[in-house]
Amino acid sequence: MASIVRAPPLLFPAVSRHTATVIFVHGLGDSGRGWSGAVENWRRRQRLDEVKFILPNAPAIPITCNWGMIIPGWYDIHTIDGNAESLRRNEDEAGILLSQAYFHDLIQKEIDAGIPADRIVLGGFSQGGAMSLFAGLTSKVKLAGIVALSSYLLLSLKFAELVPKPEFNKETPIFMAHGDSDPVVNTELGKKSYDLLKSMGYNATLKIYPDMGHSACTEELDDVEAFLRERIPALGAKDKKPEL
Repeated sequence: MASIVRAPPLLFPAVSRHTATVIFVHGLGDSGRGWSGAVENWRRRQRLDEVKFILPNAPAIPITCNWGMIIPGWYDIHTIDGNAESLRRNEDEAGILLSQAYFHDLIQKEIDAGIPADRIVLGGFSQGGAMSLFAGLTSKVKLAGIVALSSYLLLSLKFAELVPKPEFNKETPIFMAHGDSDPVVNTELGKKSYDLLKSMGYNATLKIYPDMGHSACTEELDDVEAFLRERIPALGAKDKKPEL
């Protein structure tokens, strides 16, 4: 895995002055382009004009639960059977940590380009949401927020050992969301992850959407947009003169 190859992320530059960045991560078997429609919709509404969107592409790796087929994935998964405990067993720690380092590097590149860490949101769906939750909370810079859709906390049995000391994102707002009819990432696993984070003192919220499976809905995407607007509000023109 040391020589793993990734396609470059899909980029959507800020419409106006670039003051914030959202890194949004796709799920298993998908690509960055799979979430371009959501980003284009947010951009059309002109409420996030100062935000640059980065949609990373996972490398193609063998996925055990898919009979070893090589598909885009952020880490290997042994079983997807809807059981809340199955995903917690035999987790691909090496693959998770490799992807964690990749997301930390993406964050650092934005910081190096002049975007403060507290103007960066890391989020995603399914595997991408799980990686966003894990990489965000183990980041050594304080982020503006974390979004985890239809996902769960990775390496939860040893998570406390993996977060940096001091913790930079203990108080960072986390928006978690899940459908109540998810047959892939069981809704109970999402709830257990939320409960665990709350018990450890993290600033997480969880919204459950009725009759939604392992997917996203318009209401959920509107809620994500509202979260982004709250966490990375527009700063306005840099050289705008005050009115007399």
